[in-house]
Amino acid sequence: MKIAVTYDNGQIFQHFGHTETFKLYEAEDGKVISSEVIGSNGAGHSALAGLLSQQDISVLICGGLGEGAKNALTQAGIEVFSGAQGDADAAVEAYLKGELVSAGVNCDHHDHDEEGHGCDPHGCGSCGGCGGAPQIILEGKNAGKTCRVHYKGTFNDGSQFDSSYDRGEPLEFICGAGMMIPGFDKAVVDMEVGETINIHLMPEEAYGMPDPRNIFEIPFTDLPGSEELKAGEQVYLQDQSGQAFPMKVVAVSDTSVTFDGNHEMAGKELNFQIELVEIR
Repeated sequence: MKIAVTYDNGQIFQHFGHTETFKLYEAEDGKVISSEVIGSNGAGHSALAGLLSQQDISVLICGGLGEGAKNALTQAGIEVFSGAQGDADAAVEAYLKGELVSAGVNCDHHDHDEEGHGCDPHGCGSCGGCGGAPQIILEGKNAGKTCRVHYKGTFNDGSQFDSSYDRGEPLEFICGAGMMIPGFDKAVVDMEVGETINIHLMPEEAYGMPDPRNIFEIPFTDLPGSEELKAGEQVYLQDQSGQAFPMKVVAVSDTSVTFDGNHEMAGKELNFQIELVEIR
């Protein structure tokens, strides 16, 4: 069977209709035997369903998606696991073990102001409003090429937050296309195969600074069911077009809930050890 995951920098991309890439997995006997990353070619919701159908996809794992996209996927015979987040490989492993569950509730809220919720700094880059094909926004010998890298990410205190070495598979992406956080992309664009470098990124070259506009309070009366939420939960809010945005519940009062839509890495300095394994 073949499984598709909306894909970005090793993680599950949260906006199905805006995804630039899918990671496809072929599995037999409950184990992944091969995988590859393909571009979406800027296709819209219905066209994405057709693209996955052409790839003989049986299962889609994604973040948020609207009713129209879900219907198109169902009509294409594709089983959908929405509401997933985090590491793409781990989600596929969980699915194959029968353990994949929704990462949070889907709150259907139609009055949320989307200002500040466009392309996040690591997800879309110069993607023409998230709707067009990837554009190469960097100059360098690797720009526009598919690169495979191993990396380890740490905070300034030395604690590790991510590692492709631990997953046993290099990260694959199109260099210079805005698929990676800016500082990571810039570091790889002139590397040689076999070279290993260490970089330190300020927030501006990583996930940006927290934006106070992304923290907002919603009365329970405007969001039925939100009174059951707990501080620290990860949820999704849907806009009028059906796009879902990941949010963290930061506070719950007697009458309202407060959400934070900033990336969890926003405002943090990050360190990466990067090894360029292959260029395709």
